[in-house]
Amino acid sequence: MTERKYSVLTIRPRLDGFLKPTLRAGGFEVDYVLEDAAPAEDDFETPDVVVKFNGPDVDLLLSNRAELLLALEHVTMEMLRMPSEDHSRISFDANDYRLLRIEELRMSAAAAAEKVKHSGVPFRFNPMNSRERRVIHLSLRNETTLRSESGGMGPTRHVVVYPAGMASLPDPLPGFGAPPPRRSDGPPGRGDRRDGPPRRDRDRRGGGGPPRGRR
Repeated sequence: MTERKYSVLTIRPRLDGFLKPTLRAGGFEVDYVLEDAAPAEDDFETPDVVVKFNGPDVDLLLSNRAELLLALEHVTMEMLRMPSEDHSRISFDANDYRLLRIEELRMSAAAAAEKVKHSGVPFRFNPMNSRERRVIHLSLRNETTLRSESGGMGPTRHVVVYPAGMASLPDPLPGFGAPPPRRSDGPPGRGDRRDGPPRRDRDRRGGGGPPRGRR
């Protein structure tokens, strides 16, 4: 584990001064405790301090993949003026969400690795934050026939898993939020055309009866 840089003693006054009024103003029925993190068995996450939330509204913090919890964490880091490289040193958690999410990501990384090994086709994950991308990279670090790299920018930053000797693919075009599907359900059939633009003769239909040739 890296040398401890933050502790409950050093950050509690400023963190309490921000979090308590923010949660109160938002009307959230939650409380939290600060704990100096114990050394981890692995290096997937190595925080100095863990902020653990509890209370009736914890489910709100954890909905939609803990979107609100992570947003609150990020805003708090900005308030503390922590450099980006230190953001992983303080972790917000509730109901062991972090531990469960790490296990989910490790399983996803293993499944992606098997797909790439068998197909030889790169696998592009959906966008993730920097901590989750790190878990994917660390999960695959011992693979000798694969490599992983991050691509995209800002909210579209994601991980791509490649066969070891394959060149990197270009990033998806800006404006296309999620990366394209990894595979289709099969070749397009005749029925697929019904989902496309209407036929030209239908576009030209007026209000005075069916198009020519129809009865």
